[in-house]
Amino acid sequence: GKKRTDDDLAFPSRTRTRHDTSLAPRHQPPMENGGDAKWRFGAANPAVQASGRQSLRALVTRVFDCVDRSDLRPVAPLGHGDPSAFACFRTAAAAEEAVSAAVLSGKHNRYSSAGGVPDARSAVAAYLSRELPYELSTGDVFLTAGCNHAIEIMMAVLASPGANVLVPRPGYPMYEARAALCGLEFRRFDLLPEKEWEVDLDGVEALADENTVAMVIVNPNNPCGCVYSYDHLAKIAETARKLGIMVISDEVYDHCAFGSKPFVPMGVLGEIAPVVTIGGISKRWMVPGWRLGWIAATDPKGVLRDKNVLQSIMSYCAISVDAVTFVQGALPQILANTDKAFFEKAMEVMREAAEICYRKVEGIECITCPHKPEGSMFVMVKLDLSCLDGIADDVDFCTKVAREESVVICPGSGLGMKNWLRITFAVDPGLLEDGMERVKSFCQRHGKAKELK
Repeated sequence: GKKRTDDDLAFPSRTRTRHDTSLAPRHQPPMENGGDAKWRFGAANPAVQASGRQSLRALVTRVFDCVDRSDLRPVAPLGHGDPSAFACFRTAAAAEEAVSAAVLSGKHNRYSSAGGVPDARSAVAAYLSRELPYELSTGDVFLTAGCNHAIEIMMAVLASPGANVLVPRPGYPMYEARAALCGLEFRRFDLLPEKEWEVDLDGVEALADENTVAMVIVNPNNPCGCVYSYDHLAKIAETARKLGIMVISDEVYDHCAFGSKPFVPMGVLGEIAPVVTIGGISKRWMVPGWRLGWIAATDPKGVLRDKNVLQSIMSYCAISVDAVTFVQGALPQILANTDKAFFEKAMEVMREAAEICYRKVEGIECITCPHKPEGSMFVMVKLDLSCLDGIADDVDFCTKVAREESVVICPGSGLGMKNWLRITFAVDPGLLEDGMERVKSFCQRHGKAKELK
């Protein structure tokens, strides 16, 4: 007969004849009592359910789904911070050219090293060191697939049995979602609207116990739009030192400051208490879709290294996803070649947008803003339900505004602040102005009639 080839041995089905039934599926006996198979999967994971309840994206999507698709007006997306959709916030030409060159070079198609490509990690260390009183090394920096990935890593690394972390309210719910997913307890401390959203440090001390390992701050702040002063950051560092905990400083909005206070990195106070800095290029360069973030140990005394935190971060990186390699390959050029004019222009547009937002809010009777935004892309405003008829709460307000006015706003409930709203002003100024006018019209239409005296 015909001799079998190596291919026949590798693919035995090629040698079967139409009469060969050795590989045909065998008849399966019927289930007992004629019933269906008893599938053993499908039980819900309580940790996934708990983390899902913290999802801001899901909440904003539900609001967006309420928009009337027959409304010919453009949707005003004031619910999430992605300015990249608007021409006035296009990223720097130097960044686009760097990514294009990295792709075309053919040198960045391979897998990344765990923790990131060394040249890119060194570039981030140099970038952050410009504003620190000490130098960071390549080993102090870990590249991540965006800042949300950095949050995931830090919450997982800190999730030792019984541990807890302190997170701000209002805050960015990804910290709570990731903590819940890995079984790490989180406790909320308040930001104080009457004090420009500063941290309630007395509240921090009251919440902490012997199992507290870290506190989270966001500066410039999402969702409040505040920028913390050096003096306030120093008080935070002293509090962390007193409690024996690290500070996780989320600085993804670094330098997105356009008010009276300059941005100050928490790492300048790393001598007082160990600081883990989370950052990236998504906000300052307006490229959230490029998914490039970092974790940096801004800890000149080496406490984090001595406590094996850096080793744990690297261990997690070794079993996790990596930042896209061609973006990593472009990163040294992005950081080195983007000129100051780009940042200055972007902040000028952001300042103008913040002014429009604040001015429009001031003209809406049922909404108050405790503090004019000075940074990030957001502002928190308080909803006065006593002025409105037929509005149950902040979620009801947002869904009805979406349905009637095609304006999407984030309910404060998703940030731990019921009957507050988070508004982003990182949209085209003309659309922002129009959107806020629609919100005003909605409030006037649903406002309670004033009693005549």
